[in-house]
This record gives sequence, C-alpha cells and structure tokens, in this order.
Amino acid sequence: MTTAEGWTAAVRDRLSPGRLLPLGTTADGAWITERAVREMLGRAAWAVRGVVPGALRIRPADAAEHPGPGGLLVTASFGAIAGRPLPELVEELRAALLAAAEGGLGLVVGAVDLRVAELLDTAPPEPDAGAAPPPGPTSPAADDPVALAALGVAGVAAVTDMLGPPVRRGPDGVRVELAVTAGARPLDVARAVRAAVTAAVPEDAAVTVVVSDLR
Repeated sequence: MTTAEGWTAAVRDRLSPGRLLPLGTTADGAWITERAVREMLGRAAWAVRGVVPGALRIRPADAAEHPGPGGLLVTASFGAIAGRPLPELVEELRAALLAAAEGGLGLVVGAVDLRVAELLDTAPPEPDAGAAPPPGPTSPAADDPVALAALGVAGVAAVTDMLGPPVRRGPDGVRVELAVTAGARPLDVARAVRAAVTAAVPEDAAVTVVVSDLR
C-alpha cells in the first residue's frame, strides 16, 4: 500500500468506529474504539520529523506472530522523507507511538511493527491541513442516573450513542459509552467513571465503560 492509499484508508476508517480495544487490564473493565486510538496515534506519527504516516492498525497481538508479548499489536506503514537515517527514524516513530498508546491512552502494547512504504524527497501536505476538525456528534439527552454519574466525572466530555444507547443495561451488567476530553487520559477517566457509576447501580452489577471518542 502506498502512502496515498494509506491516507485514503485513513479517511474511510474515520467513518467507522472499528473494533473495541481494551484499556488497561481486564480488571479495569474499560474499552476504547479503534478509531479514537488511530486518531491519537496518527497525530503522534505526524509529529515525528521526516515521517509521512500511512495505514495504521491496532489489534490483539497474535501469539504465533509475536510469541510472548501479549497486549496489543500496533502496525503502521509510513513514508520516509530524505534527510534522516532510517534506523533513527524508525526508532523515534516507534517511541512516539508507544508513548501515545501507553502513556497517552492507557493501552497495553505488546509490539509495534513498522514498514517503510515509500522514500520521499519532500513531504506532501497533511490531510485536511488548515481545516477545522469536524465537530463531534451531538450528545444524546442524558437523564439516566448512570449517565449523570458519568457526566459528573472530570474528563468526560459527553455521553455518546455511537455504538448504541449511552447506557445499556443487561444480564451482564451496565455499560456506559462516553467521549473523553482531549488531553485527559482515557484509562484514568474510565476508572473514575466506573467508580462513580458503581455507586449508582446495584452492588452486584458489573460496570463497563466504552470510550467512543476523544474531543
């Protein structure tokens, strides 16, 4: 896949939330959409001098391909602009992606696979450079006590209905879907939301938090 094809795929991917990825460990009961992760990691990749990001994917690491690491596998292709040694560029990009995924979001990453798709003389403009980011979807009405408990947590931008009702109750417990304020660490926000929501539901109800968007 060329870098241009990677941009096309990235635009297409923005229309779909993708798979749900675990935030933290199983005990945290928190998930985040792949689209939200790609957007943050994409910004981190663009910030690396000499890198033109292409296709980027995040999925559970395959034990057959990567024995031992566990966690998530980040795979990314990119164009390399002339002027920097490739090994140096690759290591800086890997460090930037890891910092964004683990430190910025709270994902557990087992491996980062990088592929140089093109060697470029100059950098093309970033997609939509200079354009204002599209507004997030309008937040649904929230008069549910679970939604209100979530909205009272610092770092929660809104409850959302990208994947269904903002609050879903079922035999497995309660799931609340929300957007996190830009700059707040999703894992930390999700943990705080679980604590707040747990106090608002029956004691035996398991609480799951899904982060659908970063605003």
